Amino acid sequence: MSISGAQQKQNDLLAQEFVQFAVDAGVLRFGEFKTKAGRMSPYFFNAGLFDDGAKMARLAEFYAKAIVASGMEFDMVFGPAYKGIPLAATVAVELARMGKNVPFAYNRKEAKDHGEGGTLVGAPIKGRVLIIDDVMSAGTAARESIALIQAAGATPHAVAIALDRQEKATENGKDVDHSAVQYVRNQLGLQVCAISTLSDLLAYLGSRGGDGEAAQHHERVLAYRQRYGVND
Repeated sequence: MSISGAQQKQNDLLAQEFVQFAVDAGVLRFGEFKTKAGRMSPYFFNAGLFDDGAKMARLAEFYAKAIVASGMEFDMVFGPAYKGIPLAATVAVELARMGKNVPFAYNRKEAKDHGEGGTLVGAPIKGRVLIIDDVMSAGTAARESIALIQAAGATPHAVAIALDRQEKATENGKDVDHSAVQYVRNQLGLQVCAISTLSDLLAYLGSRGGDGEAAQHHERVLAYRQRYGVND
């Protein structure tokens, strides 16, 4: 799907606004952080710190705008437990406010043996399903969601995330040449929509000025990307 120059400019602006929002909210931090892959990352993104009503409302607005701008077609949204649950709910609300009212559902980690039972909650899972999550580290959560959606007889169609780290995934403790997002897109056949990427983060840091703390963060993040980044 080709994107016009005007649309790309709007996407870039949305991404920059989101990075600033994440920094202001303390969700995006700079320093030295150990990732699940054992790498020492110069930045850390913790979506769990979008922890009040105003932040969640703004976050949902960013997701909804990015999803609509992507042109992806879907019939419902799905939130994988646990972080995906409030994301799916609030994004569904924001999409409805924007004129696209779709059902949403989510899963439990443990099956319920009373009441309605089972692991799935919300609307019946059917049609083309958009999975909403925060980040994609290894694609594991996406594969689990895909299995649940397929078991329900529906079609896993796309994934929306807040940040694409654009770095090499690991398999059996070793780096591979593709990212988790590339794996989901190319191997699993799902569309992926990210509000922002590591490229956007670097552009944000680069725009903060040529010296000082922002410049140091830019240098470290750039070095990290040169070591672990993937080719788009």
